[in-house]
Amino acid sequence: MADTPVDRRKFLYGTAVAGVTGLAGCSGGGGSGGESEESSDSGGDSGGSDSGSDAGSDSGSEESSSEESESLELRVGTSAGGTRDVGLAVERAVSQESDTLNYSTIESPGYIGTIYRMAQNQFNAGITDNNSLNKALNDEGQFAEQSVSRIPYYGFSAFPYSIYIIARDGTDIETFDDLAGKNVYPAEPGYSTRGTTLDVWSQEPTADVYEQMNIQNMGVGDAPGAMEEGSIDASIAYGTPGVRYTGFVQEIASRVDIHYVEPTDALIESAESFSGAGTTTTPYSEWEMPQDIGTDEVFTWDLEVNYTFNPEANADAVYELCRVVNEANDVVNEGEAQFNDFGGAGDMLGYAQESIPVHPGAVQYYEDNGVWDDSLQVGE
Repeated sequence: MADTPVDRRKFLYGTAVAGVTGLAGCSGGGGSGGESEESSDSGGDSGGSDSGSDAGSDSGSEESSSEESESLELRVGTSAGGTRDVGLAVERAVSQESDTLNYSTIESPGYIGTIYRMAQNQFNAGITDNNSLNKALNDEGQFAEQSVSRIPYYGFSAFPYSIYIIARDGTDIETFDDLAGKNVYPAEPGYSTRGTTLDVWSQEPTADVYEQMNIQNMGVGDAPGAMEEGSIDASIAYGTPGVRYTGFVQEIASRVDIHYVEPTDALIESAESFSGAGTTTTPYSEWEMPQDIGTDEVFTWDLEVNYTFNPEANADAVYELCRVVNEANDVVNEGEAQFNDFGGAGDMLGYAQESIPVHPGAVQYYEDNGVWDDSLQVGE
């Protein structure tokens, strides 16, 4: 990704953000996350950001120590569905494993809505995804209409939504190229999985096939019936490998005979060249459908979901949260298996990108554990 947007914004912080007021429904345009994303502004989440101005003071007095302890607070914007389940599991782990950090989950309308609300200082941390962050950096998608003056810093990876394509048996769809002229369902309008999928497909190598698809627009609750009736020929399937598929995909697989759609070289190139998503090839045995879909492995483009922090979020608070989710990773996973299973602190940097600075509190944690990557930026 070009460095120009980073240079232009320089990740400004410390002042109110102009031009980002009165927002509602910020999850549109492919920005909301999870299976049941919020699409409206719930209101009432005002204030709550930490200035972090006392971080690093060392008076040695009991009063100063008390103020520092009280400053270890993170208000975490979290959208609905699986994302909220992950956020609540982390909150429970913090309450059990930390004596200093006060963590609270705040309702937020999707991943794009979380970026907007963090820019408004409605909370100082939030769960969002790399595709939405890159769009905010480049004033693309919804941010082309209303940009933000600062982008939250990366903290650590949370979980992926890994995406591939399934087709209804009898459609003569075998590879991605066969989707031209077919009725294709890329999830509900407004879902981040849909937005990321369409972004991948519209890349140069696959744009010709994408432009010939008949893209279907309906809620996820209607999709299984439409596929069963034959009005949808192919759909994306997604979930977290090793854990579960999202609800409507499970229902499709229980009602319709389906098969895996093989990726073409062009699709692989589109996915791998798109900065807003990762790619993986996963053994099908790790997250099987309730039927044989005719493949031993699946190639996926991945919506990479992260914990992010406003620049002024207290560095000690961010450090402590990094410590908890790494050292007490099993506690988080017991609460919600969808959260990443870290093999060590280095795995927490799995979704970090050179274009998005890492919060200084997280950087210190990675340095202390000997896993910091010097190719990444350190937030100011």
